[in-house]
Amino acid sequence: MSILMILFTLLGGITLSAQSAINGTLSRKAGTIETTLLTFVTGTMFLAIIILFFGQGDIFAIFEVPTWQLSAVFLGVLFLLFNVFAVPRIGVIATSITVIIGQLFSGVVIDHFGWFNSLVIPLDIKRWFALLFMIIALYFIYKGNKRSNEEANAQ
Repeated sequence: MSILMILFTLLGGITLSAQSAINGTLSRKAGTIETTLLTFVTGTMFLAIIILFFGQGDIFAIFEVPTWQLSAVFLGVLFLLFNVFAVPRIGVIATSITVIIGQLFSGVVIDHFGWFNSLVIPLDIKRWFALLFMIIALYFIYKGNKRSNEEANAQ
């Protein structure tokens, strides 16, 4: 089952990059906020159909959870909005690596303090190095994108 989950996650990453690229292009014509809305409206309809046929949970349980847990829906909207805004300006890979750095940084902090009922995993030197190497990777990717863009504009 672990291999299957890794493959699903890999497929999710592939689809996220494709979605970012397509949404970035769409936003040039339709607008950033409009593209984000279209994505969520379409996703809502798609998920409603899936829930109708395959749902096993209780959607009304949202009325029973602590209010702070509902903040996740706004965080998802902000994530997509920021992605749609960034991709046309810095490219898919720079946007993706920046997202990953943000995820790693917040994940390290959440794990270190055990926020949101997560495991407590102390911040150690290996995690610091992982963050540092990701930032170095972002630097080289961003510089490479900038150089390629300048070369393309020169021609």
